Amino acid sequence: MSQWFFVHPQTSERVGPLDPDAAFAFARQNPNHLCWREGLSGWQPVRAMPEFAEAVGAQPSHVPPPPAPGFGARGTADDIDYRIVGNDMPFVEIELDPGESAIAEAGALMYKDGVIQMDTIFGDGSKAGGGGIGDKLFAAARRVVTGESLFTTVFTHQGQGKARVAFAAPYPGTVLPIRLADHGGTLICQKDSFLAGARGVRLGIFFQKKILTGLFGGEGFVMQKLDGDGWVFVHAGGTLVERDLAPGERIDVDTGCVMAFHPTVNMDIRPVGGIKSMLFGGEGVVLATLTGPGKVWLQSLPFSRMAGRMLAAAPQAGGGRDEGSLLGGLGRILDGDNGF
Repeated sequence: MSQWFFVHPQTSERVGPLDPDAAFAFARQNPNHLCWREGLSGWQPVRAMPEFAEAVGAQPSHVPPPPAPGFGARGTADDIDYRIVGNDMPFVEIELDPGESAIAEAGALMYKDGVIQMDTIFGDGSKAGGGGIGDKLFAAARRVVTGESLFTTVFTHQGQGKARVAFAAPYPGTVLPIRLADHGGTLICQKDSFLAGARGVRLGIFFQKKILTGLFGGEGFVMQKLDGDGWVFVHAGGTLVERDLAPGERIDVDTGCVMAFHPTVNMDIRPVGGIKSMLFGGEGVVLATLTGPGKVWLQSLPFSRMAGRMLAAAPQAGGGRDEGSLLGGLGRILDGDNGF
């Protein structure tokens, strides 16, 4: 017997598993939801499923199903081409046609062709007309809450032929290209992972619904929400792992290693174990739990972990020259101590 799952396209609230009779009743009352069952490649509009045609009323064959979340009035993003260069310290090179634009975090630029014009704006540049001052201030405020700069830089090709602009990762890791249209139009990610994207992609806020998850979940109460149908490029520390979780399947993850996930995935926290594990296990107090259905992306090197190791290895104030500092090493060489 197939088990059905439903998700609200705007709030991402999930319902399920439901047996066929309960799913039919739910579809009758919620025809605008998305649904999933084993055998489907992804979330589908309820109105497009033959099993629920009688419940929601048959649609004319020439009428397309409703758009996935993140689409609609905002229109489609620019259809850009790209290539990822490098492994440990990668960068993304985006190829633009005349009139196309890419958006990026302030300070992410590596290089650009001369025919590409660079403009710094409030917000994320998702509104083609620029919007009013209220829209711009609200967009800027959203970005500050998610830990980003007040400004976004827009790069627009104003010449002829092809032109290229490149953006570099801020620290060692992986640049992940994601076409939002292939993932339901929405992606939830850690608040500092967005690197660049096509014009038309919207950067928003995702609030953890549970206070404890927000406080101890590794990325705080606020995460970043990327909406649209175009390409986005997000940065993960270290090596990236992708997991496709089945409905009800759960994995426990170090809180800092959660990089991104579908809005249909439920994120919660749980204790690592007993008091002894909390105090001496070295894994902190809690683990993040991710429960499907949906995809999750995990990073092997959170920036906080790398920064902690660098801080621990740095010379301490008042320490001698033999504590691993550069000056200490030079002093040992001058004294004739080669370590043998």
